[in-house]
Amino acid sequence: MMHGYGSLTQTLTVTEVQQIVKQTFAEMALDGKRVLVLIPDGTRTAPIPLLFRVLYEQLGQRVAQLDYLIALGTHQPMSEEAIAQLVGASAAERAAHFPKVQIYNHQWSDPATLKTIGIITPEEAGQLTDGTLNDEVPVTLNRMIFDYDQLIICGPVFPHEVAGFSGGAKYLFPGIAGADIINFSHWLGARKTSMATIGVRDTHVRRVIHRAAEFVTVPLLCLALVVKGPELHGLYCGDYREAFEAAADLSGQLNIVYTERPFKRVLSMASEHYDDLWTAAKAMYKTEPAIANGGEVIIYAPHITEVSYTHGKLIDQIGYHVRDYFLKQWERFKDVPGGILAHSTHVKGSGTYDLATGIERPRIQVTLATGISEERCRRINLGYVDYHTLNPHNWEHREDEGILLVPNAGEILYRLIK
Repeated sequence: MMHGYGSLTQTLTVTEVQQIVKQTFAEMALDGKRVLVLIPDGTRTAPIPLLFRVLYEQLGQRVAQLDYLIALGTHQPMSEEAIAQLVGASAAERAAHFPKVQIYNHQWSDPATLKTIGIITPEEAGQLTDGTLNDEVPVTLNRMIFDYDQLIICGPVFPHEVAGFSGGAKYLFPGIAGADIINFSHWLGARKTSMATIGVRDTHVRRVIHRAAEFVTVPLLCLALVVKGPELHGLYCGDYREAFEAAADLSGQLNIVYTERPFKRVLSMASEHYDDLWTAAKAMYKTEPAIANGGEVIIYAPHITEVSYTHGKLIDQIGYHVRDYFLKQWERFKDVPGGILAHSTHVKGSGTYDLATGIERPRIQVTLATGISEERCRRINLGYVDYHTLNPHNWEHREDEGILLVPNAGEILYRLIK
């Protein structure tokens, strides 16, 4: 049974959050059990400090352990300082007031931390993706989950470039998954393109995620959050499919801005909780659908100096290109991990590639106004502008001119009215 509440206009109070969580766990036999909570890292806006405290209020006296695993996917491990900020409690505070809690980083690239729990066959992959990909997919997860009696997913749902919407079982895949299913699902999303995927609830990637989740044998509960800016508008607790779908429906109304006319130029100011282009590129994904053919998006993020702390060397090798650049030269690129190819195409955006002439025609221009050097921007096939030459105030209130300023970009999706 699902408990929850969501509203376009009202935000949830602390008391309401406490009541929803209390109702949820009153029905569950968790006394003496070991519980593991999956939470996002610092690249997602969510009231994790509030949920951290509320969960301990409700479960701290009942359970044997209430641990947390940060669903990093392939993001960098979080430092103790970052973890303290994420949950709103230092290591000393946690030891004193939350003694049953330990917090862990997921380690996607360490085989010793992973376990294969099932296989999606080539035939089933083809069925799930309507023939787009027919690979065998080992379903590999962090083996920690088998040390616990109950898993709880606790995180927000936003429009997402790979899965359509984030959240739900996506905290398993790619959140705490191994490389195979991460690369498969991301390349699958790229094959469909971000433009056709973002803000869509039922996608091929989501179907693969839900199929993979069926291999998880540990009981699984989902606390799906819907936020707009810092405000919590929805909390749905229940089955991971049902809670996700309710949250995605609300997020689709709260986190998508519709515009009548496309914009010629967008200055998309990436939120400072993104620390490299790998994560800050959401400033492009979320504005791409509202940009006119031949238009430009400038990712404005002076604080960013690195393409990707995890994958930078590979991205330097292949650069940023439209999807067909890779598909039409598949023998050349087939051994590059699908997650890298997907990121490349998502950042470059939609477009065409003519193999005979070698001419690549992206639909829009993507320009970086960051701490990444001009030489590196050119080398990876992106535009460059010195951020010192840009004054965001000069971009304000110019929508009638086809110019859009997006502050704190990365979570609100802009889309044309069809």
